[in-house]
Amino acid sequence: MSLDEHPTIARLRDRPAPAPPPLLDQAWFRAAALEAGADDAGALSIDNPALADQRADILRCFPETRVVLAIVCRMNEAPVRSSVRSIANAEFHEGYDDVNAVCRRLVRRLGEQGIAALNTVAAFPMEVQEFPGKTWVVGHKPIAEAAGMGRMGIHRNVIHPRFGNFILLGTVLIAAELRDEAKPLDYNPCLGCNLCVAACPVGAIGPGGEFNFTACYTHNYRDFLGGFKSWVETIADSRNADDYNSRVEPGETVSMWQSLSYKPGYKAAYCLSVCPAGEEVIGPYLDDRRGFIERIAHPLRDKAETIYVIDKSDAQDWVAKRFPQKRIRIVRAAVSPTSIRAFLFGLRLGFQWRKAKGIDATFHFRFTGKETAEATISIKGGRLDVRPGLRGEAGLTVEADSESWLAILAGRRHPLRAMATGRLRLKGNRRLMADFRRCFPR
Repeated sequence: MSLDEHPTIARLRDRPAPAPPPLLDQAWFRAAALEAGADDAGALSIDNPALADQRADILRCFPETRVVLAIVCRMNEAPVRSSVRSIANAEFHEGYDDVNAVCRRLVRRLGEQGIAALNTVAAFPMEVQEFPGKTWVVGHKPIAEAAGMGRMGIHRNVIHPRFGNFILLGTVLIAAELRDEAKPLDYNPCLGCNLCVAACPVGAIGPGGEFNFTACYTHNYRDFLGGFKSWVETIADSRNADDYNSRVEPGETVSMWQSLSYKPGYKAAYCLSVCPAGEEVIGPYLDDRRGFIERIAHPLRDKAETIYVIDKSDAQDWVAKRFPQKRIRIVRAAVSPTSIRAFLFGLRLGFQWRKAKGIDATFHFRFTGKETAEATISIKGGRLDVRPGLRGEAGLTVEADSESWLAILAGRRHPLRAMATGRLRLKGNRRLMADFRRCFPR
């Protein structure tokens, strides 16, 4: 039988030509999302400038994309506020299941109307083979911001004008045309109350907008991918069971087992718990601020728990100073860069702004060998600037073979050995290297 004689092809031979993508307005997309179970939604054209840095990845994932729809699903507030983290974690995970179910339901209903669409997963699974690079398909937060679903608070979570930060986000890619763009919110619901600053057990959030990603990632995501990698390395380094048990307490092992069996558990996320912003959330805070803080923030502050930090980091100092009732557990860095590009990108994530106070220095980095790159790194006033190329005068110039530098960062090679073999050269004020290392403990 030839292909043309196949019964399916014969039946569909005279089917009408595909219709062009429909032109639909903002209200239509929002109504479709709400009908599918979302609590709010906003649509953007793929050509929206806010999507410029994600457009290539979106189109790689779903080339037919013409509309990007931001989905908001509300969480239950009380479980997230609980100091019993198993309760809060169950709410997070069940909420993510809801987001994925809503997006999947929407994709099905659009398909029934002849509109192709794709659900980008709200949380896990991700493209983990890219770790420690970009593992997510789309960045839900900037899309939600651009679509008017809220604004980022100083704790780096999107705050919805009605629901506050008790929301989870999803994104649906749609093969349709958009008549009118959603507009970003014209104000920020964040109150600037700094409760998230006070509640964060590792001091990752600064009142001036600073954010220590590494501190947050090391503790809050201890049972996620980076912490799991660190745990496996600890197992590999242990000589026997007794040695392992001297390195890892029974509760840590059981916590990792639970996360592997029942989805990973967040260690804190207290910044969400204490946030009072949002029209439907703010009432108890306005009625009795002192009472709100005593009921919500103080149980988190006073909770006796283990806090995971990197040695000589801002987080270690913060816990010792602010939370003496919490126990410090020093762990190795969860992520080690596997490329020079990842190293330069990761500097912004690992920068310890408190350790950087008093430093005023410019560094030139020149990498040779397998991966070549040049960069200028400036540290001044507790702030970091990383720019490509060699700019201005440098107090210290670092020239390194790229593979050797990555091996030094991973602890596989000693810097002095690299210098002895000519794979690492320092030119200028070598004492500045100690300042640099202080800002990026590992």
